[in-house]
Amino acid sequence: MCLCSVRKVLVCNSNLRSFLKVGRKYLSGAKMNYPSNQIHKVQNEALDNDMCLLVDETDKYLGPATKRACHRVAPDGTLLLHRAFSVLMFNAAGDILLQKRTSQKITYPNCYTNACCSHPLLINGVQEDVTTAAIRRLKVELGLSEHQLQPRDFTLLARILYKDPGDGVWGEFELDYILILQKDVDITPNPNEIAEIEYVSRNNFDNFIANLRDPVTPWFKLMCRHMLPHWWDNLHRLEEIAEPQNIRCFVNKL
Repeated sequence: MCLCSVRKVLVCNSNLRSFLKVGRKYLSGAKMNYPSNQIHKVQNEALDNDMCLLVDETDKYLGPATKRACHRVAPDGTLLLHRAFSVLMFNAAGDILLQKRTSQKITYPNCYTNACCSHPLLINGVQEDVTTAAIRRLKVELGLSEHQLQPRDFTLLARILYKDPGDGVWGEFELDYILILQKDVDITPNPNEIAEIEYVSRNNFDNFIANLRDPVTPWFKLMCRHMLPHWWDNLHRLEEIAEPQNIRCFVNKL
C-alpha cells in the first residue's frame, strides 16, 4: 500500500520522535508518557482534582463537584448534571477528525468519538469559559499549540442535554456545548489519551462508522443520528444555523 493511501493514525509503543505528515494523514509511533499501570493513577488524580460545574436543565450554575462525583453512577442510577463541551473539528477540505480513546481511559475506553470532549472547570473560584476550556484540552489531547487556536476560531453551534448510564459504574449526564472548529492545524496526539486518530470525509463517513470494530461514545452517536449531517452540510454558514440560545433535550433518546 502506498503512503498516500494511508489514512489511519496508530499510536503504538515504538519510540518515534515525530509524526510523519502525509497530506492530511498522520502516522505516529509516539511512546506513551506513562507506563500503562500508571495511567489510571494519573486519571484518578484528575477525577479528584478537577472541579466541574454543576448546572440545572436551564444551564444555571449550581456549584462545583469533582469529576469523580459527576461521573460516578449512584446506587439508584442517578448522576449529577454538569456542564461539558464537545469539539467537532474539520480541516479546510471539510473532513472530520475522529479519535479513538485509549484502553486506559476510565470512562468509555476504546470508544471512537469526536476530536475532543471534556469540561470547563472551576479554577481559583472562577468558572472557566467553554472555549477557553476547549483550547486547554485540545493542547492536552492533540498537542495543538496555543498560537494555532484563537477563541474566534470556534463556533458555538448548540447546547444539548443527554444522559447515559455507561457501564453502571461510570456514566454521563451532561449539558454539552457543541463547538465547531474548521482549520488546518499541526496535530501531535497524546498517546496517554488517544489510541488512534483519523480524518474522515463526508462521503466515507457512514461506511466508516458502520465498519468500526469498537463502539462509538454515546454523545457522538447521538450527534451522528440527530444533528451531525445537517451541521456538516452547512459548514459554510455556521453562524446562520447556530442556535446557542436553545437547549435540545436528548435524555432517553440514545
